[in-house]
Amino acid sequence: MLPHPSARKGNQRRYSRQELERLAFIRHARDLGFAVEDIRSLIELSGHPEQPCGHADRIAEEQLISVREKIAQLKRLEAELERIATCCNGQTVGDCYVIRALSDHALCADEHG
Repeated sequence: MLPHPSARKGNQRRYSRQELERLAFIRHARDLGFAVEDIRSLIELSGHPEQPCGHADRIAEEQLISVREKIAQLKRLEAELERIATCCNGQTVGDCYVIRALSDHALCADEHG
């Protein structure tokens, strides 16, 4: 996604302003969870400022859908973990609901996997 800069004195790499901007673009895209392939596509699109932005919008919309699905999954996990953690009335590991629930998926209240 970025050309390799030549090594300079002391093995330090030097980047141009444009390369630093691209690095910032890549880092921000990664922070937002975009896949490498999507980042490559977005970089390619950014090189054609006169083109319509529909493809970039679709990539962002697909990432938003993915993030929302992950959030929903995490909320299901949170609810199940809270339920398991608060259901335990046992005093010993042999009576522990957490251990039993982890051993038997049928004890889970909802599908969370």
